[in-house]
Amino acid sequence: MAVPVLTKPFWQARLPGLAVAALVAVTAQFLSEHYGAPAMLMAILLGIALHFLSEEGKTVVGIEFAAKGVLRLGVGLLGVRISLEMFLGLGAETLALVLGALVATICFGLLAARGFGQSRAFGFLTGGAVAICGASAAMAIAAVLPRHDKSERDLVFTVVGVTVLSTMAMIVYPILAGRLGLDAQATGIFFGGTIHDVAQVVGAGFSVSEETGEFATLVKLIRVTALAPVVLIAALLIRAQGAGTGPRPPLVPGFVLAFLALAALNSLGLIPAPVIEFANGVSRWALLTAIAAVGMKTSIPGLLKVGGPAISLLVVETVFLALLVLGGGQVIALF
Repeated sequence: MAVPVLTKPFWQARLPGLAVAALVAVTAQFLSEHYGAPAMLMAILLGIALHFLSEEGKTVVGIEFAAKGVLRLGVGLLGVRISLEMFLGLGAETLALVLGALVATICFGLLAARGFGQSRAFGFLTGGAVAICGASAAMAIAAVLPRHDKSERDLVFTVVGVTVLSTMAMIVYPILAGRLGLDAQATGIFFGGTIHDVAQVVGAGFSVSEETGEFATLVKLIRVTALAPVVLIAALLIRAQGAGTGPRPPLVPGFVLAFLALAALNSLGLIPAPVIEFANGVSRWALLTAIAAVGMKTSIPGLLKVGGPAISLLVVETVFLALLVLGGGQVIALF
């Protein structure tokens, strides 16, 4: 049996929409490099402006493919960033704090969602995005959540929300760390353990010092490592709960397997540095293209219906994580 993705009709149907999404991604990257705006935020806002392309015409199929297939490619390739050496570079106390805060934030999101009038799935989506790695985590989690008529709207809201909050944190947290008198290591733990997106962690860390930047980046990548296990566990639970309600999702999503396999190969030193650099670049462009496509599938009226309670939930989750990591960092400093 021929592999569908290798057939000419497959690509002919998807190429127009995929090309448009890629063009939006290139434009977003240009704006980011020249005006300092977050590329993910630019991609999704530009995509929303082109919503009509996802409703009818030759681009519909390709946009759908970019929002799902290209997304999975980008998340899977994130595994090349991860290695066992990263874990060994942190002390046991710091590792426990970072992972403990991550799990606590996700659980908090699940519990707090009801109090803000949101579903547990929405609480998991926002809590996971805040706890792990912002927009990338939101897209990976959304890929395994049960689909409904508000799926794209919820994802776009979460991506925009965590990107804006992450940018604000990049500005505010260095000031807060200075006021609290945190040393380089404590500041790195604070930034890496709380700021949502990797780029903003790097920006905040190196704005303080090189030592802080390196430590913050390392802590942040430990959080990224948790992406695959969290998505895997969620997929297994959703699959078990969805028995008998229609088509069941795969036991283990393919992009999660790819993430874990690449992380294992990188830990063994089997991936050459040029390949890692290339895979990182492909992953970034794939995620940027995917989020542009997700933006195209979202209407502004629908996005405005998210409401104040959803915004409040995202902010409260962010504050919860920040207080948890700050408090835990102070405890570690005492011993």
